Amino acid sequence: MLWLFRFFSLWPLAVLHGMGGALGWLTWALSPSYRAHFRANVAQAGLPFAVARPAIAEAGRFVAELPKLWLRPRTQSCLGNVRIEGQAHAEQAFAQGRGVIFFGPHCGSFELGPQALAELYGPITAIYRPARKAWLARLESFARNRQNLTVVPGGLSGIRQMHKSLKANQAVALLTDQVPPEGLGLWAPFFGKPAYTITLPVRLALQSGAVLLPVSCERLPWGRGYFLKIWPAVAGLETREKSDLLQAVTLINQAIEAIVRSQPGQYLWGYARYKTPRKEAA
Repeated sequence: MLWLFRFFSLWPLAVLHGMGGALGWLTWALSPSYRAHFRANVAQAGLPFAVARPAIAEAGRFVAELPKLWLRPRTQSCLGNVRIEGQAHAEQAFAQGRGVIFFGPHCGSFELGPQALAELYGPITAIYRPARKAWLARLESFARNRQNLTVVPGGLSGIRQMHKSLKANQAVALLTDQVPPEGLGLWAPFFGKPAYTITLPVRLALQSGAVLLPVSCERLPWGRGYFLKIWPAVAGLETREKSDLLQAVTLINQAIEAIVRSQPGQYLWGYARYKTPRKEAA
């Protein structure tokens, strides 16, 4: 499969996005469960289906752009076609000297986001869940580990690395809208409905004093690039007791909701966000 990734990595981004749009609609047509999750999640967010409809094609574009993002030459910057906004928020956060936790949802190009942030503010440590297929897991590890960007699988060693990075006033990166294994989250409101939500970013922030910064990376139309936005820091966390995890996690979900509402046509609405967490050793 690697040869196929290398082949498509040479294609223009606009062509890949065109193919990806078709792939997204094909998936929509062939999967009743995907359509059901998509429609239910959009309705739960209180949004008209029309504003979320573009996300059908965008989900396919996410897949189609992976070869180009993952196999970009190590010496080539990814910032050439990235428009950036909100860098003052990051500069203020790093000035506090306690590290920064960048976090965001499965919205837009969440694969490119960490690469861009690593070039701007590296070194960055990012946590991820390795693919179950061995060949894909190897490709993920090779592609995601780059200069100033270290990806670590979820687990105790990864959490230790994140603590170490924050202590050195470096950054970590997390996706916070995926359902963690049982025991690693709390049921917190997300668009008005309880969703099992990861507590790791809140725990890291409360223990280290690090600043929580929401980030989005919007995919621009017609392959014209991306729009990376660093949002204002999560406010109110510093007044929370360490035992008050539920209210702190709710603040994270509210920040994610704001990003999704700003670009509903790029969110992965088909994800089963409200599912029961799987049982796994913590």
